[in-house]
Amino acid sequence: MATVTSTRPYHIIIFGASGFTGQFVVEEVARSAFEGPSGSLKWALAGRSRQRLEGVLNQAAETLRKPELRTEVEIIVADVSQADSLAIMCQQGLVVLNCVGPYRFYGEPVVKACIENGAHCVDICGEPQFLERMQLEYHSRAMDSGVYVIGSCGFDSIPADMGILYTKNQFKGTLTAVESFLTIHTGPEGGCAHDGTWQSAIYGFADSGSLRKLRKKFGHQPLPVVGATVKKRYWGSLFFSKEIDQYAIPFMGSDPSVVRRSQRFLYEGHQELPVQYSAYVGVGGVWSLIKMFCGGLLFWFLGKFGLGRKLLITFPEFFSFGVFTKAGPSRKQMEGTSFSLTFFGEGYAEGLDPSQGRPNARICTQIHGAEPGYVATPVAMVQAAITVLNEPQFLPIKGGVYSPGAAFARTTLIDRLNRHGLVFSVKRF
Repeated sequence: MATVTSTRPYHIIIFGASGFTGQFVVEEVARSAFEGPSGSLKWALAGRSRQRLEGVLNQAAETLRKPELRTEVEIIVADVSQADSLAIMCQQGLVVLNCVGPYRFYGEPVVKACIENGAHCVDICGEPQFLERMQLEYHSRAMDSGVYVIGSCGFDSIPADMGILYTKNQFKGTLTAVESFLTIHTGPEGGCAHDGTWQSAIYGFADSGSLRKLRKKFGHQPLPVVGATVKKRYWGSLFFSKEIDQYAIPFMGSDPSVVRRSQRFLYEGHQELPVQYSAYVGVGGVWSLIKMFCGGLLFWFLGKFGLGRKLLITFPEFFSFGVFTKAGPSRKQMEGTSFSLTFFGEGYAEGLDPSQGRPNARICTQIHGAEPGYVATPVAMVQAAITVLNEPQFLPIKGGVYSPGAAFARTTLIDRLNRHGLVFSVKRF
C-alpha cells in the first residue's frame, strides 16, 4: 500500500465536483486557497465528465469573479466504477474530498483507492451504515498506510460532533449529558434541499436492520453512564420543546451515531468521560406538524417495499411536501436560510463527584451558521481538509477511519469554522 507523501501535485482533489453539492465545494475551496500550506493551495477537480467539470469551473470563475480559475485549476477524469481511474486520481493528491453519493453505493471504491494510493479521504456522508462499515472494514488498513479517512465532515455531523466538544471544553466541571435542538430559519423565498439527501434517507430506512447487525460485529461494551441517566424527553416521537418554543422530534440523521463514535474514541483512547447525547430537530407549528406527520407516514409505508421506494425517489417534491426537490434550492433561497444548533448541557460543578447526587450545573451553547446543506457543508468540509493539511501533528497518532470529533479534538478546527461563519458561542451557564 502507498503512503501519503508531500511530493504530489495537488493538496486537494474534489471528486464529484460537478454534482449539486460539489459545485459549492469548488467555490469554497477557491475562496480558501490562501489557507493552504505555506499560504497557497494547489487543487484540482475530478469526475466523470470533463465537459461538466469545465462548466463548474466557468460558473465558479464567474460567481467569484476569479477568471484565473479557468486556467489555473486542473481537471482529472475519474469514474467510481473504474478502479484504475480512481487510483490515478488518488496518486496525485494529498486529500480527496469525496462528494459522490449516495455513499452506500459509491463511497467504498473511493475509500479503498485512497488507502491503497496514500491519499487522505474526507467526505460529507450522513449515512451511519456506510460510516460504521468503513470503520469496521478499513480502519486497520488505513492505520497501516497512515491515511486518515474522516467521514461526515459536512453539516452531518461536524456541528453536532464539534459542538459537543466545545460545550465540554466550556463547562466548568464534569459535563455528563447534552441535548441538542436544531432549528432551520428560512426567508421569504422559502427553502428546500436537493433530493440526493432524500435518496440516502430512503435507502437507509429500507436497510436499517443491516445497521443493527453491523454494530454487533464491533463487539463494543456499552459506554459507562456518568452521573444521572438522562431520560428521553419525548412521548412517542413528538413533544413540545420549551427550549426552542416549537414542536420537536428526534433527529433522524447521523449525528447521534457520529457523536457516540467520537465519545467512544475519546473514552477508550484518552480516558475522557463520555457524554450522554440526544439530538432533536424543531418542526415548527401546527401546520408544519401536520405536513411532517403526513409525509412521515407516507415515507414509512412506501419505504418498506421496492415499488414504494421507486415512487419516493421519482417524486421527491410531492412526497416530501416540497422539502426535497430534484433541482435543489436556488441561490436566493440559500441566501435567506440559516440554522442554529443549540446545546443544553448538564453536569457537576468543579470538585463534585459525578457518582453522588443529581447534576447541579448547566450550560447552554449554540452554533449559528448560514444555509446548512450547501453553504455550511462546503465550509465544514473544506476546513476539515485544510486542518488535515496544516495540523497533522494534532490528528490521532496514526491514520485510520475516524469521526470528526475523534480526528479533530486536538486541532483548531473550531477556530477555523468560527472565522468562516459557523459561529460557536456560550449563551449562558
